[in-house]
Amino acid sequence: MKFLLLQVCLLSICCHCFAQLPAPNYDENSIPPYTLPDPLLSKNGKKITSVKQWETGQRPYIRQLFEEHVYGKIPGKIKGQHFKLTETDSNALGGKAIRKQVNIYFTGSESGPYMKLILYLPKTGKKVPVFAGLNFKGNQTIDTDDGIAMARYWKNASTDIANADDSRGIRMERWPLEKIIGRGYGLATAHYYELEPDHKDGWKEGIRTTLKDALGIAADEWTAIGAWSWGLSRIQDYLETDTRIDASKTILIGHSRLGKTALWAGANDTRFAKVIANESGEGGAALSRRWYGETIAHLNTNFPHWFNGKYKTYNNNAAALPVDQHMLLALIAPRPLYVASAQEDQWADPRGEYLSAKHALPVYLLYKLPVTGLETMPGINQPVGKTVRYHIRDGKHDVTAYDWEQFLNFADETK
Repeated sequence: MKFLLLQVCLLSICCHCFAQLPAPNYDENSIPPYTLPDPLLSKNGKKITSVKQWETGQRPYIRQLFEEHVYGKIPGKIKGQHFKLTETDSNALGGKAIRKQVNIYFTGSESGPYMKLILYLPKTGKKVPVFAGLNFKGNQTIDTDDGIAMARYWKNASTDIANADDSRGIRMERWPLEKIIGRGYGLATAHYYELEPDHKDGWKEGIRTTLKDALGIAADEWTAIGAWSWGLSRIQDYLETDTRIDASKTILIGHSRLGKTALWAGANDTRFAKVIANESGEGGAALSRRWYGETIAHLNTNFPHWFNGKYKTYNNNAAALPVDQHMLLALIAPRPLYVASAQEDQWADPRGEYLSAKHALPVYLLYKLPVTGLETMPGINQPVGKTVRYHIRDGKHDVTAYDWEQFLNFADETK
């Protein structure tokens, strides 16, 4: 009841904010001056000068600030979690790959909540690294193969599809399986709705409710982004059990709201070896203090379930936040990080995404890592940066063949 009342109150606040939301700003000259918090300045005002100080004190402190003010908590896994291989095709993609389908049961019971994982691996005698991420519209959308099990939420995920089978392969361009397999990598993905449906009442049927007792955490202590992030860690749990996979090299990838999710998951779970955030925008890679494109108020008005209640108090005062998103990116250090933008995706503030990556570099420098190339924002289709990489490509908000080519190059170069 307490949570329901909180949801009603927050929705009321958000509706009130919606009526007062200013038009988004797209003029660089209209951005008010802002000052970013220093990720290397401790809470008692002392400068962090060593990796030890960062890892034992400052990093946990910053992560806790994001937990308290933005994303909410992330619980651990449940005792009894287990996996069931439901199908294997040793001649997938015309004989080029092995396809596995796995149910990840979050508890000891197969009647409880679970997530369907689909996994493609190249045919090789060596262990391979895997790109891991959540998908928007169901596993069946990543390829036309009718052997892929249908997502349980395909209607909610794509209301414009009249028949379930019509959804097969509609997101193939975002998951170029043959290219990924051909470069020697695997792909693991699951439908994010199986963790929590993406609407304001999704928590009622998602894991924040169905696993409340098992996890020992109330629904309002975490968020939809937290639930999706938790699911990514459960995918990594499975990858660590598969003898064909080098799970020490898992590359976490996410686009848009799932890019925000990938960053938060990567900040919490250091088992992910690399993190890629594609056009993650406000609440993801973009700086919140830059008044450009989408704002905190827009996020909390349109998607009140993504972030926690405290975050809503910053709707009209981003400067009061004790953190900004460059500090989230800094939590990925020393692991390689890729931030990607699109020229026509001004809503996500491409320059704000670039600046966030640039301002995360001082933490990477503590580790004495090569981080040159981000001194100035690059031109279109000109990837820059070592260890922390950035590109802005031409085109709209999407994941394209160009993006994947850069991500695969990045994976190769940071092995």
